[in-house]
Amino acid sequence: MSGSDVNTTPLIAFFESLGYSADASNGRKVIKSYISVEDELSSLCNGVGLRDISHYGILELKGTDVLDYLHRISTNDLRTLSKENIQYTLFTTEKGRIIDLAAIVNFESQQLCICSSPHKQKLKSWIEKYAISDDVTINDTGDKYALLELLGPHADSFAMLIAGNMVNTLQPRTFKVVNSEGMLFFLLKLQRNKYWFISDQENGKQLINYMLGNRALFDFTLIGEDAYNIYRIEHGIPAAPYELSDEYNPHEARLTEFLDTKKGCYIGQEVIARLETYDKVQRTLMGIKFSGNSAPGNYELVDTNGAEAGRITSWVYSPRCGSNIGLAYIRKVFASEGQELQVKNSDIKVQVKNLPFRK
Repeated sequence: MSGSDVNTTPLIAFFESLGYSADASNGRKVIKSYISVEDELSSLCNGVGLRDISHYGILELKGTDVLDYLHRISTNDLRTLSKENIQYTLFTTEKGRIIDLAAIVNFESQQLCICSSPHKQKLKSWIEKYAISDDVTINDTGDKYALLELLGPHADSFAMLIAGNMVNTLQPRTFKVVNSEGMLFFLLKLQRNKYWFISDQENGKQLINYMLGNRALFDFTLIGEDAYNIYRIEHGIPAAPYELSDEYNPHEARLTEFLDTKKGCYIGQEVIARLETYDKVQRTLMGIKFSGNSAPGNYELVDTNGAEAGRITSWVYSPRCGSNIGLAYIRKVFASEGQELQVKNSDIKVQVKNLPFRK
């Protein structure tokens, strides 16, 4: 892949101007580490970290029917989504398989659909496909927005440093516009100690500089892709295109919290409901821990008799666990803590672990 084929964002160029190095990875330009993986993991687990997630897909939806339409084609209740509120919902195929998990952000005059980068175009086409007579228009925002994520056990306190005391009154899955220190942005509280900042690119750069200049009292670092990938696997967080794809359904991916069973029909609803009603879920997302420092040569798992047992979707070396660990879809008969399996056509053994990982 040539350099011109690699996707990037304006904030990547900004970080490079600050002296950080970016690399091509899976078709886009990323910063794998700002300081060191160990220090970044320490901030995520013990302090607070900031991720540039501007590469996420951000779709603008406008029209009088947007929320009603999204309610009809996705898994969660969106009809009652109030202004300045956020709701996660899954988009699924007719067969109940995952297209993507997205956050719907209601600005009243428009809605933002924040989704994964790998599935952005697929999701955009899926939403457009059924909007035949509905007043719904959808636009790919490209590089219009900077999107930053603040997380870690001290994120609530650090957010107050940026946005003031209004953070104390901000409820989970709500947001407010903030005008502070000459910066204009939207502060989204997703849950305790996890926030998104949405702004234009220039305000995004000012936000980053402000955080870097006012971090003295906090264990604060910028978080690169390598450290976050370890963090998400340790915490059992599924990601596209690995765990979130049309090979799997919401029950298998442990995403049933985003299924509203009282809202009625949506695309894939009948299949998803039958899976639960008739106990037809065949596999589930689990952790795996590799023996020694072995790494898989392929991604299939079998039992000691060679019977199909599961498929590895992600793996990393975890300093905290002291070994390679991963996420895998494991057949339910093998999905129990301590179950021994092995990588197909190899001597590499793995142990099934409950999520999140514990040392």
